[in-house]
Amino acid sequence: MPSYDLVPLDLTADVVVVGGGPAGTWAALTAAESGADVILLDKGYCGTSGPTAAGGTGVWYVQPDPAEREKAMASREALGGFLQDRRWMARVLDQTYENMNRLEAEARYPFPIVDGTPHKRGVQGPEYMRRMRSWIKRAGVRILDHSPVTELLVDGTGTVAGVRGHRRQHGTDYRVRAGAVVLATGGCAFLSKALGCDVATGDGALFAAEAGAEMSGMEFSNAYGIAPAFTSVTKTAYYNFATFFHGDGTPLEGAGSQGGRTLIARELLRSGTVLCRIDQATPEQQAQMRLGQPNFFLPFDRLGVDPFTDLFPVTLLLEGTVRGTGGIRIIADDCATTVPGLYAAGDAATRELVCGAFTGGGSHNSAWAMSSGTFAGRGAAAFAGGLGTSAARRKLTGVGRVGIRPAGGTPHAGRDEALDVIRRQVHPYDKNYLRHGSRLRPALAHLDAVWAGLSGGAIAHGGDLPGLRQAAAMVAHARWMYTSAIARTESRGMARREEYPDLDPNQYHRIAVGGLDQPWTRPEAVTGRDLVAA
Repeated sequence: MPSYDLVPLDLTADVVVVGGGPAGTWAALTAAESGADVILLDKGYCGTSGPTAAGGTGVWYVQPDPAEREKAMASREALGGFLQDRRWMARVLDQTYENMNRLEAEARYPFPIVDGTPHKRGVQGPEYMRRMRSWIKRAGVRILDHSPVTELLVDGTGTVAGVRGHRRQHGTDYRVRAGAVVLATGGCAFLSKALGCDVATGDGALFAAEAGAEMSGMEFSNAYGIAPAFTSVTKTAYYNFATFFHGDGTPLEGAGSQGGRTLIARELLRSGTVLCRIDQATPEQQAQMRLGQPNFFLPFDRLGVDPFTDLFPVTLLLEGTVRGTGGIRIIADDCATTVPGLYAAGDAATRELVCGAFTGGGSHNSAWAMSSGTFAGRGAAAFAGGLGTSAARRKLTGVGRVGIRPAGGTPHAGRDEALDVIRRQVHPYDKNYLRHGSRLRPALAHLDAVWAGLSGGAIAHGGDLPGLRQAAAMVAHARWMYTSAIARTESRGMARREEYPDLDPNQYHRIAVGGLDQPWTRPEAVTGRDLVAA
């Protein structure tokens, strides 16, 4: 086992941000503007990796008009099972409005002009993230690319005090001693190959749980995006203009992007083929689509397929907590977790406060990423500043388990076994999407067995460690998902149970979940609302 006190690169910072997507870059920017010395660590290259950098995204940007804000907050409350918090929704709308205006004024983001006014309800991901990288560098943030974090470090009181990781291009380990840590590592898409999501393996949730943090909303993590069968692009909004068909060309009645995706899943399970044509868009809308999401059309153009007139096969790709709402539970306005010194933002954090039991790509998630990143960066900087000179004298201890500090015994599972159980027990529609207790419980038992084998003796070093840790994070994620799904014996939002198809007013609560070897759940009351409904 390598020494965890001697590393080739030993750094210090006030705030460490883990993850270089929208949430991470906004957290780093805000922490730096608050006077903190900031290091951002990205497992890929900050500005190019992750779902946002791979395409365009809408943003929940609403003018500060009371009527418009009320309409925006009320529009999806029923869809989200009324688990949202109006106060948090208002905070996110305010912060998103400010951040989008800053993006134009200070980062010079080129919003398109519509009727003489900049249209700020969406961004092109590659340009957005390129400018965010440049912006945080100008603010003094140090960036370590290709440097996946492998564990959190804590002091003698259990307060998070830094991170440890590995620099892929150098083949060496590193340590960063810090006053506070922001986890902005994204959600978990379980290596489904959805565009930009292979870096989203749920690492931050594993790190947080090892330090003692809790999750929330993990039952709302079974998002599947529609994609052409020949590509990984999941731009589901365009399928609102589509008609779906059986493999023989007859209409698949009731199928659709909203409210009819279950029928698509069932037909894929039955026959393996669902065809589609985006035939309900007007010529003007077609032109807007091509302008707004050019990468959506590249595979079609290369194959000589016109998606507006030709039939093409589609599939469903698992996007998990990237388009779901589950994540690390936050307990304060600054996105603090239950562990001192640890903050969560973006898809790594639960989005129930603004999305309730249902969300999707872009829109609310995009707004949450930049807003929660801002809240967390400011909170982490304040926490680190409050430590004073004592932070540098703290003795650090790593809390990483699987792959680093096994529980003991003969290993019965490794990375390959972990990836195999994810493919067999999490990817299939009939287990994770079309949920039923009779299928969830056996799937969870398989995941539990692999977790026991991983935690018992699996170990890796150097460049092999990040891959093993990512595999362990996916297994942990899936166990929290299924444990929470079994606990919610109703259908609310995206957490639907075939044997419990109705909404149960007695289950109007969120579900906190945690634990590694023995996952547990606990109901959490919904508070802070001025509209209560079930």
